[in-house]
Amino acid sequence: MFDSLRSLDDAAVIDAVEACARAEAAAAARRLAAIAELARRRCGDDDRALWACDSWDSAAAEVAAVLGLSHGRACGQLHLGVALYRRLPRLAALFADGVLSYRIVAAVVWRTDLVQDADALAAIDAAVTDHARTWGPLSDHKLEQAIDAWVDRFDPGALRRIRSRARDRNVEIGCRDDTSGTSAMWGRLYSSDAAILDRRLTQMAREVCDDDPRTIAQRRADALGALAAGGERLSCRCGGSTCEAAVTDAAAASVVIHVLAEAPALQGNPDPNMSGDLTSESAGSQLIAHDANLLDLPPREPEPEPTCPPSTSVIRGGGVIPGPLLAELIRSGATVRELRRPHEQPEPRYRPSEALVEFVRNRDLTCRFPNCDVPAELCDVDHTVPWPFGPTHPSNLKCGCRKHHLLKTFWVGDGGWRDEQFPDGTVRWTSPTGRVYATRPGCRLFFPACDVETADLGSLPHHAAVSDERVLQVPLRRRTRSAEKARRIRRERALNDARVAERAQAPPF
Repeated sequence: MFDSLRSLDDAAVIDAVEACARAEAAAAARRLAAIAELARRRCGDDDRALWACDSWDSAAAEVAAVLGLSHGRACGQLHLGVALYRRLPRLAALFADGVLSYRIVAAVVWRTDLVQDADALAAIDAAVTDHARTWGPLSDHKLEQAIDAWVDRFDPGALRRIRSRARDRNVEIGCRDDTSGTSAMWGRLYSSDAAILDRRLTQMAREVCDDDPRTIAQRRADALGALAAGGERLSCRCGGSTCEAAVTDAAAASVVIHVLAEAPALQGNPDPNMSGDLTSESAGSQLIAHDANLLDLPPREPEPEPTCPPSTSVIRGGGVIPGPLLAELIRSGATVRELRRPHEQPEPRYRPSEALVEFVRNRDLTCRFPNCDVPAELCDVDHTVPWPFGPTHPSNLKCGCRKHHLLKTFWVGDGGWRDEQFPDGTVRWTSPTGRVYATRPGCRLFFPACDVETADLGSLPHHAAVSDERVLQVPLRRRTRSAEKARRIRRERALNDARVAERAQAPPF
């Protein structure tokens, strides 16, 4: 693949990049067209429109499985495809020719989502299509401004308004850094709450003794974790037996976070370099003057021996925990408990015991539907073959988030989903079109040698069609998905009412 490009000059390489981008855009348009056709066939206002897991969710599950997406991203693909098919046909045609990028098309769909008048939408579609060819060099912000200019001209009430900062209050937890065992977080609070939090973190950071190895910044970060665990004070890490600030770690005392680890990982020691100032004496002694000659450089000191043996530990439903951090958690009072295998015999009731639930959650780690990352703690422990036809046994139990639990419970029979579970924990899903997807227990990803195989239950009956009695048990929405979207659009358009009314007034001259 790469060798064929080496004979090209620079201009030809750029031409190849452009041609591939056009082909990629055309392929994306074709993919969204197929998704829109799936939605046309699957999604309608039938008697299942009020189901908590409706026909849109069922179609999104098919898209998620075949494209390797989460449920939310699959819903986004459905929305894009349907919008191009029903609302923006000219834009869709240009996209299909590879003229417009996916980025531009997605922005147009989003910025025009509040337009409801058919004539205004057609005018915007035509105007955008005429001008979008020149929008490739625009930044995201300028692209939004260009689209909004046409929306404002034909339907000013449909402008996407930036809501007040107060309504944007939120706290986000970012992606995990599996190497350091940390995560980023950010958010927006009321100024009064932010001031209280800032003062409280600093107060807790200064309550430990001077021998605590952490910097003030590190203590403030740890204090936030202590507050989240329900603690009132930060536990000092000086290691002194007579330290008055050596309180019990709040997380170890009141919060249960399951960490799966191999036995060698439990024997490690905390890393003293995890805390402290980066410009400490030990680090400063290694600094070298910028004008030093390479021949004058001191010999490089050998890397310190690792404090923990090479092994794996992972938060259930989360990321990898470095060995030194696991050792620090254990030193702070975390309870270590061996994971026990369940009994070979099924339990004689529908609801599994606490021990069986723990085994299933630790085996699966997340929801077992393809590409779903909902942590096991937030999942239902579901009978693959429904009780009482299937036993309450680990070979017939798996974790399923509420959405996918409802999917496999009510979208079954002809044109539905079917799941099958094996003794090693593998779950085989068969989609409405007959495609087969297999998911393995999450623990096997981190611990390939982990033996979680349980008894073979033999042949169990497949699901039957949804009975009238089961339909009566379906959780329902307050309103249909289409009604909820119409309500949201009315509410968001109302943010523009005052502005539109002001523009409609006659000038005072």
